Amino acid sequence: MDYFAQQLINGLVLGSIYGLIAIGYTMVYGIVGMINFAHGDIFMIGGFIALISFLVLVSLGMTAVPLVLLLVVLIAMAITALYGWTVERIAYRPLRQSFRLAPMLSAIGMSFVLSNFSQVAQGARVKPVPPIVTGGYTLFESNGFVVRLSNIQIIVVLTTVVLLAIFSWVVTRTRLGRDMRACEQDQTMASLLGVDVDRTISMTFVIGAALAAVAGMMYLLYYGVVDFFMGFVAGIKAFTAAVLGGIGSLPGAMLGGLAIGLIETLWSAYFSSEYKDVAAFSILIVVLIFMPTGLLGRPEVEKV
Repeated sequence: MDYFAQQLINGLVLGSIYGLIAIGYTMVYGIVGMINFAHGDIFMIGGFIALISFLVLVSLGMTAVPLVLLLVVLIAMAITALYGWTVERIAYRPLRQSFRLAPMLSAIGMSFVLSNFSQVAQGARVKPVPPIVTGGYTLFESNGFVVRLSNIQIIVVLTTVVLLAIFSWVVTRTRLGRDMRACEQDQTMASLLGVDVDRTISMTFVIGAALAAVAGMMYLLYYGVVDFFMGFVAGIKAFTAAVLGGIGSLPGAMLGGLAIGLIETLWSAYFSSEYKDVAAFSILIVVLIFMPTGLLGRPEVEKV
């Protein structure tokens, strides 16, 4: 039971990171109706920017860890959001009225561009960093096994909860959120009613990229490594989480992320870690057979 409790904590933390990335997928799909396959690489870019920002601030003599982390997350969100805006302008907007496969192929091409750009700019080696946030709490101990909750795990979960609450408020209570929901229902009618569709879609990409930047920073702090290939793996897992939870549903994206994180962690703990991905995708297939729209997804309504 103690071992299970520790793995449950680990799975929730990993699932929180997947959930943050999955929100970006589900946002773009909800409004544009397309999957942004470059979103995983946006997450990777956010991790690299967080690492570079941290090293620059430390080299300038800043030693207060809370202040440094706050500045790092703000810098990473701002610069990564610019990447997200660029992806929308280059890979999506010119092809929005084209056939449905064109934006998807363009996004896949942008994914290769971003990953190879990072490989050339930062090198192919894994970039390790020493533990930045240390310490934690012992929850309980039994038969020599200690169940611990580290400070970085607390930070990851609290950050995810706060960002999800803020973003939910933005979507439900602000003018931008109202525009996003209008574009999700009918872009033509929204435009006729005065909604700036191009601006709304761009802001969707920007917000999704900013959340992916936070996920990239949390990944860096939690695992202590960053590399150019991590965006592909995490992106596929987050996309799976978005589909599992119900593509187009924000709570579903977070629920799917938590589910994938728990499945991976528990499978690795009790079975073979080599087959953790097989377990996650098998659960996805089973769920979609009986619930084609995912756990919290809504039936697709054809747009005119």
